Amino acid sequence: MVDDYLYSPWRLNYILSEKEKGCIFCLKPDQNDDPSNGILYRSKYCFVIQNLYPYNNGHIMVVPYKHVSSLYALNPDELTDLFATVRIAEKVLTDSYHCEGMNIGINEGKAAGAGIAEHIHVHLVPRWIGDVNFMTVVGGKRVIPEAFEVTYRKLKEQFDKFEG
Repeated sequence: MVDDYLYSPWRLNYILSEKEKGCIFCLKPDQNDDPSNGILYRSKYCFVIQNLYPYNNGHIMVVPYKHVSSLYALNPDELTDLFATVRIAEKVLTDSYHCEGMNIGINEGKAAGAGIAEHIHVHLVPRWIGDVNFMTVVGGKRVIPEAFEVTYRKLKEQFDKFEG
């Protein structure tokens, strides 16, 4: 049954796209252009960034600044901050989108589906009952009805309520 899967054939664009040289999770925060890079929030050890190839409206990621490929490679303070930030991100998404559920996950390693396996990150994907529609099932295309800029402004306003 299709509802049992988070089906995402539109992500093929990401898989086939030419990638920036170096790790985008290291490059983007250092560019000091958070709005252009989709960075919504910064804490001491990590940041929140929009996913450019989202599964749903509001799909974001929490990323440690430290370039490591596993949770175990983070020290206890970094790990605590990562999940404190995931908690904030969950609240922001729930308040902003009134979602009925949420996928929160980590794909550690290429075998587990990580697109950027060398830099650990946590995905948060808001979900609603019936959010898989005929476009995805029949056309293999995902309809994301909200512009990235609108998503950014909406979420940034909520993240700004938290001190980083």
